Parts: sequence; structure tokens; C-alpha cells
Amino acid sequence: MTTVPLPWPALHIGLDGIWLADGDGARRVDRQAAIRLLADTPTLLINAPLVASKLGYPEAAGLDVLELFAFVHPARFAVPTVHGLAAFLGLESAHDGAAEAKLLRAVTETLLAQTEGGKWDRAGGAWNTARALSRLKWPWAPAVLAALGEPQGHDRSVFTSLPKWEEGAPPVPVREVEISGEDAADRLAQLTGSGAEERPGQRAYTAAAAAAFRPREVRDAPNVVLAEAGTGIGKTLGYLSPASLWAERSGGTVWLSTYTKALQRQLDHETERLYPDPRVKAARVVVRKGRENYLCLLNLEDAVQGGFAGRAGMFAQLVQRWAMYSRDGDMVGGDLPGWLSGLFGKAARASLTDRRGECVYAGCPHYRRCFIEHAVRGTADADLVIANHALVMVNAVRGKSEGRGLKRIVFDEGHHLFDAADSAFAMALTGGEAIEMRRWIIGPEKRSKGRRRGLAARLGDLVAFDSEGAMLLEDAVHTAAVLPADGWLSRVVEGSPEGPVERLLAAVRAQVFARADAAETGYGLETEVVALQPALIDAADVAARALEAIAVPLARLSQRLEALVEEAPDWLDGAGRARVEGALSGLTWRRGMIGGWVQLLARMGGAADPDFVDWLTLERIDGREIDVGIRRHWLDPTKPFAEAVLKQSHGAVITSATLRSRITDDTAPDADWRDSEARTGASHLPLPPVRFSADSPFDYARQARVLIVTDVQRGSVPALAGAYKALISASHGGALGLFTAISRLRAVHARIEESLAREGLPLFAQHIDPVDAGTLVDMFRADPAASLLGTDALRDGVDVPGDSLRLVVLEGVPWPRPTVLHAARRAAFGGKTYDDLIASGRMAQAFGRLIRRASDRGTFVLLGAAVPSRLCQAFPDGVTVERVPLENAVRIVREMSSPTRNLPMTPGATSGISAAT
Repeated sequence: MTTVPLPWPALHIGLDGIWLADGDGARRVDRQAAIRLLADTPTLLINAPLVASKLGYPEAAGLDVLELFAFVHPARFAVPTVHGLAAFLGLESAHDGAAEAKLLRAVTETLLAQTEGGKWDRAGGAWNTARALSRLKWPWAPAVLAALGEPQGHDRSVFTSLPKWEEGAPPVPVREVEISGEDAADRLAQLTGSGAEERPGQRAYTAAAAAAFRPREVRDAPNVVLAEAGTGIGKTLGYLSPASLWAERSGGTVWLSTYTKALQRQLDHETERLYPDPRVKAARVVVRKGRENYLCLLNLEDAVQGGFAGRAGMFAQLVQRWAMYSRDGDMVGGDLPGWLSGLFGKAARASLTDRRGECVYAGCPHYRRCFIEHAVRGTADADLVIANHALVMVNAVRGKSEGRGLKRIVFDEGHHLFDAADSAFAMALTGGEAIEMRRWIIGPEKRSKGRRRGLAARLGDLVAFDSEGAMLLEDAVHTAAVLPADGWLSRVVEGSPEGPVERLLAAVRAQVFARADAAETGYGLETEVVALQPALIDAADVAARALEAIAVPLARLSQRLEALVEEAPDWLDGAGRARVEGALSGLTWRRGMIGGWVQLLARMGGAADPDFVDWLTLERIDGREIDVGIRRHWLDPTKPFAEAVLKQSHGAVITSATLRSRITDDTAPDADWRDSEARTGASHLPLPPVRFSADSPFDYARQARVLIVTDVQRGSVPALAGAYKALISASHGGALGLFTAISRLRAVHARIEESLAREGLPLFAQHIDPVDAGTLVDMFRADPAASLLGTDALRDGVDVPGDSLRLVVLEGVPWPRPTVLHAARRAAFGGKTYDDLIASGRMAQAFGRLIRRASDRGTFVLLGAAVPSRLCQAFPDGVTVERVPLENAVRIVREMSSPTRNLPMTPGATSGISAAT
């Protein structure tokens, strides 16, 4: 491999300043010089949006080395920093600004050298992609084409090289088998291997989980196991043991459902113990997500054939490279690096997935190669399907039963089932939802090249031979014209709505503003459905009749399409039948949505339904209105979850490290379990669940300190920032700071970032750094000196064992937001105790980020003088909770933290942001 000499110098923004490196060495430059350089010279950047943010120069652009990496190594991941790329390439790192600027040039030289002659392991398709990128003026194209040279024979295309799925035989009936606790424990021993550490808690957990795999004895009465397993028990292998054994013996499929993508990835990795041969694992284990996560090949074809221009077109070409090597086409949390979408904007990624139910199924020329169809068909024969709570519940709502159905389910992160069900079984009649319905029926007003959208576009040629079907299709499209069209929000805000649904939305908006607090200027507004204005009630009645008029032809069209499938006329071939069945599935779901909307509008002038909470909402971001409408949630969403999911299964394991509540006014010995049963839906089942708990094996009294800081003034941003600065400095980084409000996170970050940088302590921040949350965690994990600030998304599912995380700081008690929905549930589920239940659960999850293995040590700090003592029960037994002033907290944190300066940096770590010119 020949090193390619670079004509460009390198710019690195480090903690010790801005450095410029060229063939003569490296020197420090000021911000203005850096901006002039970026404006006037072709520039190599590592993460251009982040560099632009650091410099305060939004136009910063050029030769982003991350884009080159994505081209050379599609479907491979590296931490998106100069040290992350160096670690991937096997280059030795150095950790001062001058050396890092030079390292950036070495990384670039190595990547270009790897492409020489087009003979590296992922060269297939590279030449065609590079040529297409050249036409789009991709800055890297000249250098890449020069390195590739002439094409070697016929270059591959993603649209012809992806494998086709084959139709399989119908699944055989699942055999009834019983898995004993002893059988499951034996499988666990096989997975952990001989000589493994004896873990009695894990063995007991495995035996308990096996009860969910007994044959069901009573209809609608599944065998449910509620299993709480403290961190370190090893619950993943604990439930994989009986699950895999049952799948093998019964010929059935076990669905493993999680709440976070991080745990999905972890589960996927753990199944390698079961199936060490990658080919066997690929057949036996399938990772499933919602359709909106997967690349749509038809959208990609539209994009690369001219549908996308400029930066969006470059992204499409790099995605085409990735798709040729991707395991499953998952663009969100799969093997497409999260940072790649961030370089081009999330909107470009969203345009390449199927987000609006627009799939034409067999009408698509890429149907047999479709990533989603591969995953669906893989589910039919898989032993284990790794999914998420949302997909499991949405499939239940839409009546889908894939493969051998949801007969056995493991719900990991079971403490989130209430929230997941709350989203899955909710309903909303808003402008955003209504325009999506219009686009599904009629199609978008702005036609795109090549893509068939709307019912008429997808079914018109099929029903052309059927006069009744053609007439019903025309009626459906005609009646749907009353739904909001493009520009609806502007018309509603300006007081000139068009059509019955837009007039309803305008009346909703007027009602919300009539009751809004004048001080609430920048945030979303909401109000209860009580004593509504007559104008709103009248508008709801008119809109309901208009929606009913849409539902009638849709229902008749569904009946006609069902008849066509049954009659199977000569002109309806196999591909056409598949298209009809796909349209039927979408029609059934959307007819249900419209029916729900009509019921919701009937509520506007009628009595409340005690099972539901209804409210009017105006959604805003930074004062900008984005949506308006009416929302309905179940008061207890575990009721429909129990009916649609649990009762249809034969057995389920619901597990978590924080499944039970320790906060209750009830003195009964099983009060904590009854709270768990209520929050998971188990209380709505005919038979009681099996209960199991195992405490964490960690010595929390030795490994962790919990401090409540009593002298930080509530509501004072300077005091809050001062506390975070002092604590992070004392721990020498390695801190996870959690906030309950984005505005306070931003204010604190702005006050402390620069001073921490002067101490050599990088600070990353969700909602500020233009990087997705998963990549921020990767960057944080890689550097023991770094700290990370974030909100709810970082409180759960973040697994950073070792010295990279040794301090967790919570800005205050994470009380639930005082919304209309929360007020209703608070009144129904125990008042103050319900608030305590939610807050303590969040505190327990936040504490759970701190100690992930037996060698970890750290400090958990809660800033708040008036933290109720009862909430301290959220922490593990053995942990002493100390109320101390900030000065004492800083001293304790310093004692508990290992100085980062004496620790070797993890491969891939970084102490700054890089760019090159």
C-alpha cells in the first residue's frame, strides 16, 4: 500500500486551541484565521457540522474525512474523531493538538492509499459510486477516482447484487413442550462455559424464567413471570437459556422485546454464544424494527436517479454503498453509522425509509430484494426475534401475526411497558396526522419522479379491469380531499382554514389560546376537554360527518378488494394479488384510525369516557407552532396491552433491574409487587404471575456513594452551572450529567464548556452537539477524560462500564411534568404516591448507569436541598445516602474518582474535534 501525498494541510480544534498542520509541521492559529482558511481553501473536516458549531461558522464545509471513511469502509463503524479513525486503521495516536492535527493527515493518507487500484475488500460498486459522486461535485471525488484508477470489469449495483428472498412453506404448528428449571439451568451452564464464575442468582433467575415456557392451561391466561434482577445478575443469558431451549424443542419463535436500541444491539451480540457460526446465527436470529427504520430500495432508486440533488444526493450515493454491505438495511441503530446521517441532515435519511405506509409491495421492482421483506420472512423460521416494545404492540394493534406469532415473549426493560403501551395505544387527530392520511389516500401534492404514491397510483391499474373497484377508488380519493392539504398550518394560524377538518383545528387552537397562561410563550400548550366553546363543538360535528364520508368508500373498497382476492380473476396474477393484500392491510389500519377520530369528535359535545383522557393541544418548539389537534390516551394503557398482547400469548417474561417500586404508602408485604403488576398489565390477567427477585451481587456500600447536595439554590442557573463545573473537575471527567429540561442543559453547557476545556476535560452535550445520542455515548465511552450532558434518552439504556463513567449528576428530582394526562393519572392512581413512583423509578434508572461491573466505583450526586427522604428508597440496599454541602460533595467525588491523567486513553478516544484544510 503506497502512501498518497496530500496537497491539503490539516486543521484540528482541540482542547488546547486550534492547530494547523501541513508538510512543514504544525502551528496554532486563531479562530478568525481558521474561518478564513475554511472559506477560501478546500478543507478536510472530521464532522463538519460539529466543527461549524465549535467555530460559530455555519458555512464550514469541505473534505470531511468521515465521508471518505464511509465510502472506503461502508457498514463499518469507527468513533467519529481523529483518534477513533486512527484506532480503526491501526495508527498510533498522540494526544496534544499539534500531534492530532498531524494524525488527521495520516488518517486521510491511509484511507486514500487503501483505495489504490480498487482492490480492497469492499471495492465492489466503488467506481460507479465515485463517478456518480463526481457528477454531484463531491469534494472527495477527484482524489478517490485518481486512486481507484480504471474500473476492473463490470461494477456491482445494489439493485442487482442484493440476494432475493425465496417463498417458503407455511410454518409448521408449534409443538407443546415443557422446559423445566433444571433444563434451563443446564443450558445456562453451556452458554457461560466451563470454569465460569458460579452465580447462584443467575441460576435461580433462569429457573424462574422457565415457568413462562410451560404449556398454557387456560385460554387468555398466559404463564407470566415478573422477574426483577439487579444489575450484574446476568439476566440476558438468564432468559436466553429457557427461550432458546423452548424454540429448539417446540419449533416456535420467541420474541425478545426491548425498549432501547442499545439493548437490542447487546442482545444481538449475546446470541453469538448460542450460535457462534455467523451463518447459523443469521438463520436463527432476526433483529426486527418498525418499517421506518429500514432503507426503502425504491426510494433509494428515486434518489440516486436524480430525485436528490446536492448534499442530499451525495448522502444517497453513500447510502447505496452502505446498502451493498449492510447486514439488514437498518438505517437507525443498525450498521449505518449514526454520525453519517448527522453529516447530511436527518431529513435526507427519513426520505429514504418507508415512513408513510407507501409501500407498494409486489408492485415494487425491488420487492424480492427488499430489506423489510427479508426480515419479515426471516421471522417465520427464526428461533429468536429481537424486537422492541413498540413493534410488538403496533403489530398487535394492527392485527398482524408474523410467522408463528407472538406465543412466547420476553419483555426486557419491562419497567418501560407502561410508557410503551401509552404510545402504542394512543390516538391523535392533529393536522400532522390528518395530512398524512390525505397523502396515503390521494398522494402528495408535489409529485416525485418514479414513485407511485396514493391509492389511485398504487391500485389504479389493478382495478381498471373492475368497474366497481374503480368507482370506489375514485370515491375514496374524492372524499379524502376534505382533509388538510399542504400549507394547512399557515392557513389555520392566519385564520383562513379551508375545509371542515382545518376549521376544526382552527377552533381547537382558539380554545387552547383562550385558556393559556400568558407567561407560557415558548412552549407547547394544552387544555382539558371541559366546557368547550360552541364553535368548537359545532366544528367537531361537521368534521365528524366529513370523516364518516371518507370511511364509507374506504370500507366498500376493502370489501371489493377482498372479493377480488377470493374470486382470483384471470387478470390478477401473483404480483397483483400481493399488491391488493398490501393495500388491504393499510386500508384496515386507516379505517380504524378514522373510526377512532369520529369517536373522539363525538366526545367534544358529549360525556367523558372514564377509560380515556382527552385533551386539546398546541405543539410548539421555541415558540414556533408545529401542530395542533386533539389527543386521546388510555387512562391505564396496560389494559389494551394485556388484551391485545399478553392474553394472546401463551407465556411472557417481564424483567428489569428496577421492576418493583420501593415507594408506597401501603404496608402490605407485597405492595411493591402489586405496583409492578399494575404497571405491566399483569393485574388484568386471569391468573397471577410468578414473582421472582434477585438482588445485585455488587457491593454498593463499597463501590458507590450517594450524595444529596443541599446548598445549590433551586432555579439559579449560575449556581447549577457552578455545581456541575466543580463536580466534573473533581472527578477529572468521566461524568454523566442528567437534566430534566433542555433549556437548563444548554445554559449550563454554555457556562462550563470553555473552562473545562482549559483543564483538558472535553464536554459533549445532547441537543447541542450536532451528533446523534448513540454516537455521543460512543465518544464519551472512548475517552475517560470526557463528560456528557443529556436528558431522558441518556437515563436509560446507557451502558458505559469501567472508568469512563465514574460520576452521575442529576440536576434535581425528576418529577413527572404537570400535564393534563399526568393530572388524570395522578388522581386515579394514588396522588402524591404516583408522583413518587415515577420519580423514584427514574432515580433508580439514573443510578443504574453508575455501577455496571464488580470493579466499577463512582459517585451519584443529586442536586436538591429538599429531596424527600422517602425517595431515597430508590437506591440499592447498602448504599448510604449523605446530605452534604457542595464543598463536601466535591471532596468526596475527588476521593472516589481515579485521576484521568494517570489513566491510559481508550483506543478511539479523543480530546477534541478535528478538521483539516
